[in-house]
Amino acid sequence: MARCNLCNEASHLISKELAVCIKCIHEKPEDALELAAKAHVKSRAAFGLPERAPKDSEGISCNLCVNECKIGENETGYCGLRKNEGGKIVGVSSVIGKLSWYLDPLPTNCVGDWVCPGGTGAGYPKYANRPGPERGYKNLAVFFLACSFNCLCCQNWHFKQKTFSPHTSSPKKLVSDIDEKTSCICYFGGDPVPQLPFSLTASKLALDKNKDKIFRICWETNGSMHEELLDDILDIAINSGGCVKFDLKAWDENLHIALTGITNKRTLKNFIRAGDKIKQRPEPPPLLANTLLVPGYIDENEISSIAKFIASINPEIPYSLLAFHPQFYMSDMPLTTKSSAYRCLNVARKAGLKNVRIGNIHLLV
Repeated sequence: MARCNLCNEASHLISKELAVCIKCIHEKPEDALELAAKAHVKSRAAFGLPERAPKDSEGISCNLCVNECKIGENETGYCGLRKNEGGKIVGVSSVIGKLSWYLDPLPTNCVGDWVCPGGTGAGYPKYANRPGPERGYKNLAVFFLACSFNCLCCQNWHFKQKTFSPHTSSPKKLVSDIDEKTSCICYFGGDPVPQLPFSLTASKLALDKNKDKIFRICWETNGSMHEELLDDILDIAINSGGCVKFDLKAWDENLHIALTGITNKRTLKNFIRAGDKIKQRPEPPPLLANTLLVPGYIDENEISSIAKFIASINPEIPYSLLAFHPQFYMSDMPLTTKSSAYRCLNVARKAGLKNVRIGNIHLLV
């Protein structure tokens, strides 16, 4: 049981590292975010990552994401992938990436498998090889080893151990592992955002290699990219039968900053922008959303607000509520309870969403 350093409340629903409760985040945001910032600095220092996005007035600009780093001489960008050496940015690019990948038999445990062609046959015969799950086919799962956020509750935090690894790969090498039974690529991580130029290069190579067959391309992301990059990945996803899955981590900006270290303004703006393109290909759904149900922080009020936001764009957008597993700097938190998950499910439906489900049900207690 941890204690909030502002109101002194003790509860198993307060993160020891975050050291502040949701009530104080809402009512005393300035003080709460000062506490949260300490947790983020500590978590990043453990991996040699910059404490915050560099803002050197004479630095080199990187506009790939919401952080908009200005990287000074010998500084590293927030994601840890790019460094200013001698007035030039070195590191990953459209042809050099830090990633790992594997072939995953379909249907898989992808966040979107309950509505996508690979998991359901949606869009058959144009976008799916079968009218049902594509058993016998494979997904090329591509995990990017960096992120533009710093989620204290990250479910895949181990990527931080490899962000500074000297090992790199090329789009050509990645695409070479696609075989005749590979019907889709899914980029995730970490997050694809810091390496979207690489994923775009790889996607174009993959589509050219598989132009005579069904081949879908998807991205799972925090949505913090530059809007032009969002347009680029949406075009590829829509035309190929794939989708873009947004991780909407919180509605309240202060809560989002407390949990991730970064504002959600760009993410929400980009989600609206993505929603405008649904009419180009309503089926299978090109835009999905999901939220991790972090006990004590992401409650029914947050889910209601997120769901109303999604419904205002299009009530048909599929929305997954994901059960939380204690990880990283919130490893002292409990699992999501069955009762809280179903309360969140009900409020999402009441908000007007027509396609909502609970994911990771096996984690519920």
